[in-house]
Amino acid sequence: MRIEQQNDGVSASRKHLVFAYYVTGHGFGHATRVTEVVRHLINAGHDVHVVTGAPDFVFTSEVESPRLFIRKVLLDCGAVQADALTVDRLASLEKYSETAVKPRAKILALETEWLNSIKADLVVSDVVPVACRAAADAGIRSVCVTNFSWDFIYAEYVMAAGLHHRSIVWQIAEDYSHCEFLIRLPGYCPMPAFRDVIDVPLVVRRLHKSAKEVRKELGVPDDVKLVILNFGGQPSGWKLKEEFLPSGWLCLVCGASENAELPPNFRRLAKDAYTPDIIAASDCMLGKIGYGTVSEALAYKCPFVFVRRDYFNEEPFLRNMLEYYQGGVEMIRRDLITGHWRPYLERAISLKPCYEAGINGGEVAAHILQETAFGKNYASDKLSGARRLRDAIVLGYQLQRAPGRDIAIPEWYATAEDELSQSLPSSPLNDRGLTSYSGVEDFDILHGDVQGLPDTVAFLQSLSELVAKHTRRERKAAANLFNWEEEIFVTRAPGRLDVMGGIADYSGSLVLQMPIREACHVALQRVHPSKHRLWKHAEARQNDKGGKPTAVLQIVSFGSELGNRGPTFDMDLSDFMDGDKPISYKKARKYFAQDPSQKWAAYVAGVILVLMTELGVKFEDSISMLVSSAVPEGKGVSSSAAVEVASMAAIAAAHGLNISSRDLALLCQKVENHIVGAPCGVMDQMASACGEANKLLAMICQPAEIVGLVEIPNHIRVWGIDSGIRHSVGGADYGSVRIGAFMGMKMIKSQASQGLTDICAANGLNNDEVEQDDIELLKQETSLDYLCNLMPHRFEALYAKTIPESIAGETFLEKYTNHNDPVTVIDEKCNYGVRAPTIHPIYENFRVKTFKALLTSASSTDQLTTLGELLYQCHYSYSACGLGSDGTDRLVHLVQEVQHSAASKSEGGTLCGAKITGGGSGGTVCVIGRNCLKSSEQIFEIQQRYKKATGYLPFIFEGSSPGAGKFGYLKILRRATPKKGSYADFNAVLTENES
Repeated sequence: MRIEQQNDGVSASRKHLVFAYYVTGHGFGHATRVTEVVRHLINAGHDVHVVTGAPDFVFTSEVESPRLFIRKVLLDCGAVQADALTVDRLASLEKYSETAVKPRAKILALETEWLNSIKADLVVSDVVPVACRAAADAGIRSVCVTNFSWDFIYAEYVMAAGLHHRSIVWQIAEDYSHCEFLIRLPGYCPMPAFRDVIDVPLVVRRLHKSAKEVRKELGVPDDVKLVILNFGGQPSGWKLKEEFLPSGWLCLVCGASENAELPPNFRRLAKDAYTPDIIAASDCMLGKIGYGTVSEALAYKCPFVFVRRDYFNEEPFLRNMLEYYQGGVEMIRRDLITGHWRPYLERAISLKPCYEAGINGGEVAAHILQETAFGKNYASDKLSGARRLRDAIVLGYQLQRAPGRDIAIPEWYATAEDELSQSLPSSPLNDRGLTSYSGVEDFDILHGDVQGLPDTVAFLQSLSELVAKHTRRERKAAANLFNWEEEIFVTRAPGRLDVMGGIADYSGSLVLQMPIREACHVALQRVHPSKHRLWKHAEARQNDKGGKPTAVLQIVSFGSELGNRGPTFDMDLSDFMDGDKPISYKKARKYFAQDPSQKWAAYVAGVILVLMTELGVKFEDSISMLVSSAVPEGKGVSSSAAVEVASMAAIAAAHGLNISSRDLALLCQKVENHIVGAPCGVMDQMASACGEANKLLAMICQPAEIVGLVEIPNHIRVWGIDSGIRHSVGGADYGSVRIGAFMGMKMIKSQASQGLTDICAANGLNNDEVEQDDIELLKQETSLDYLCNLMPHRFEALYAKTIPESIAGETFLEKYTNHNDPVTVIDEKCNYGVRAPTIHPIYENFRVKTFKALLTSASSTDQLTTLGELLYQCHYSYSACGLGSDGTDRLVHLVQEVQHSAASKSEGGTLCGAKITGGGSGGTVCVIGRNCLKSSEQIFEIQQRYKKATGYLPFIFEGSSPGAGKFGYLKILRRATPKKGSYADFNAVLTENES
C-alpha cells in the first residue's frame, strides 16, 4: 500500500509509548533520516531509545529532548569503504562477520534483555538485521524503515568473494523475516525478505533557514555560483585546486581536514554545519550518491553532479530516481580527480529538477509506527515468517542471464530492469520460424551478410531505434554517438565453451573449443576530428587544451545502467602517446585502473594501443564505438575475449587493416595479459576469432596453431550449465595454479639438465645407442618450451617423485631465480601448489588428443562412455589443482547420478560426462551426451534439482555460432528514406538528447 499524506500529522499520544530505534553503522545518511522520524515521535509525546554507532550531535542537533535516549552500540558495520568512492566487498563481509556473526548469541541475549528492561512497545530498524530477531525473541513487534536491505547489498559481494560467505546473507534474510512489515522509502532496491510493504514519501530533514539567510551568513553574494562538495570524506591523495572551478564560483567543502590547505575559491564547512540549509541555498551539489544526498537534492531542487561509487548496490536505484526527475549529471571520476569540472557544473545549473512528490516521509512514517505500537495491524496474516524466508531465498539469491547487461549480479537487478523496460529488443520470429528482419531494412548493407543470425538482426534493430527519445543515459549517449549519414562498421564475436583443454592452454596443450550462440556486437564509426560530435565534457576538455580538434575515442557500453560500471568512456587518443611513441602497457594498465567503474574500457580501448604498439598503426581520426554483449560475464565462457575480438575486428575493418583471425586473436591476448592484467592463455581469443558454428576448434597452444575444425557427430550433443558461481580469470586461484605449473616446468628442466650432466660425466664419449637416445630426450627436456611437450611416461619415469606438493615463493626464487612466465609474478610470501598444477597439463594434453580421436571413431556406447570418462578425469584434475568449486562439483555429481540411474540405462545411455571449464573456481560445467530428447529432459531435470538444492536456477548454454573471422564485418549506411517513424524529427531529437 502507499501512503502519500497524513493530514493530521502525528497525533499527540493517547498513551505514552517506548520505541527502540536501531540504526545501521553505515554512514550518516541513515542517522539523519532516522532523526526526522524520531523528531515526530518525540513531538507526539513518546520516548525513543536510539541504538547507534553515529555521533550524538547528529541527533541532538535536531532533537533536544529528555525523551531522546542514545545508546552507543554498533550491531552492523554496513559496507566498508576502501576510499570515499569504493566499497571493499571482502572487507565488508569480514567486518560484518566480526561485528554481527561471531558475537551473535551474545548480541541476541543482551538486546532481548535490554528491550524488556526499557519495556519497548515497538522495535524499529534502519536497517539492522539482528534487531528484528531480538524483537521476536523478546515478544515485541518490529518494523523496518529503509530503501534497501543488507541481504540485497551483500548478495553480490558473496558472489565476488566466495560462497563460503553465503551464510551471512541467509542469516540476514532470516532476521528480516521476523519483521512485521517494511516502510519503504523512494529510490528503493528490491527487498524480497519483506512481503508486506507500505510506501511513504521522501524522508528529508526540514529547513531551518531560507537560502537568502544562508548566503548572507556565509557572505556569498547573489551573483556567485555556489556548489557544495559533499563526499563524506575526500578521495585519498586528492588536492583541490583553484582552476577546478569556473570563474565566479565558490565551493563549500564538507568534511575537509582541518589541516588541508584550500584554494581561495574553496571554503571549509564546519563539522556540525547543517547541510540541508546549505544544499537548498546552493546552485548545485557535487558528491557521491547516497539516500541522504539524493533525497535532499530532489526535495530542495538542487541539481546534483554525482560520481559513481564502486560496488555499493543501492546506487543504481537512487541514480535512476535522480535522473528520472532530471536532477542529476554524472561526472567521470577521471575528470573529478583532474579537476575538469566546468562542463558538468555548467550542465547542472541548466537543469530543472522536477520532483514534486511529498517530502514529509518522516512524519508519515512516524504516524504509521505510532499506530502500529497502539496495536493497529498493517501487515497481512497470510504469510508467516518461514514463508517470507522461503520466498526471499527463491527470489533473492539467484544470478540470472539477460542479454546486453551485466550478468553476475543478483536477480533483483533483472526485476528492476523489467520494470524500467530496459532489456534489449527480442528477435521476433515469423510463422515459419525465420527471423524477422525488422531494423535491417532501415540500412543499406554495403558489405557482409547478417547470415541469418537473430542476435545480429536484433542489434541492427537496436541501432535503428537509437534516434527515439530515451531516458536511460546509455541510450541517450548512444543516440548521439554516430553520424547517421556516414558508414558504420558492425562486427560480432561469440563466447566459447571449453569442451577440453582449459587451463592447459598456457602449457601448450591441444584444446577443443566450441563457439557458443551468445555473442558481443560492436558498431564503430571513423569520424574526422573536425566533424566529430563530442559529448559536452569532452568538447570542453578540448577547448581547455586550445580548441584545436584532435582525435577522440568515445565508447558506449550497453547493459551498464544497473551495474557497477559507467555506461560511457571517452579519452583523447593522444593520451596513448608518450611523445612520438605509444605509452607502455604498464602505464596503460594504470590509466584504466584509476577508475574501477570504467576499467571495463580497457578491454575495448586497449586494442587501439596494442595495434599502435605491435603494428605501428597511427590513428588520426576520432572513433565512436557501441558495445553490446550478450555473453554472460563471470561464467567462464570468455565474455572478455568476445569483447576484445569484436572490438579489434571492428577497428581493423574500419581502418582497412588486413589482419588474419589468428593474428587478431594473438593481439587480443596481449590486451588481456598486458593492459587488463589477466594472465589468460590464448584459446579464448582464438575460439572467438577462428571458431565455426557446430564445430570444435582444435588448436595447439604453442602459441596458437590451429590443427583443424572437428565436426561434432550428429549423435553427440554438448551443453553448458552455469553454476552461478562467478569466475574470473584474473582471480588469485587461477594465477597461483599457473605459477605452480611454470615452477614445475622449471624444476623439470633443471633436473633434466643435471641428469644430462651426470650421464656425460659418467660415460664420457663411450655412449651406446640407447644412452644416446636418452641423451637426446634429456636435451629436449632441458630446453622444454611447453610443459605439454613432456610425455606422461617420461614424467612418471623421471620427474614425478621429485616435484614437491608445494613450495614457498621465497624458497623457489632462491633456488631457481625465476619461473620464466611473462604474465605472472611470484609472491615471496605465498605458498604455491606445484605437483598438481604440473601433472594436470601433461595428462590433459593426452586426454584431449584421445578425445579428438574418439570423436572421429565409429558410433558406439563405448565411444560415448569413454568421452564422458575423459571429461570426468579432467574435472577431478582441476579440483586437485585447487580450481574446483561446490557448485560445479554439485553439477558434475548430478550428471553422474542421472547417467547411472536405471532410467538412463534403460535408454541405452544418455548423458555420459561433465567437467568444469575455462579457468575453474566456478563458472560453467560442460556436459556431453547422446543427441536425443531424453538427454534434453535430463539436462532440464539437473537444472531443476540444482535450483532446489541451491536456490539458483542455472542458465543452460545450447547451440553454436560462427566466430568473428567467419562472420567478417558489416558495412552499413542508413537509408535516405528510412522506414516510416524510425527517424522522424531526427535533428530535433539529437539536439534534445545531446549530453
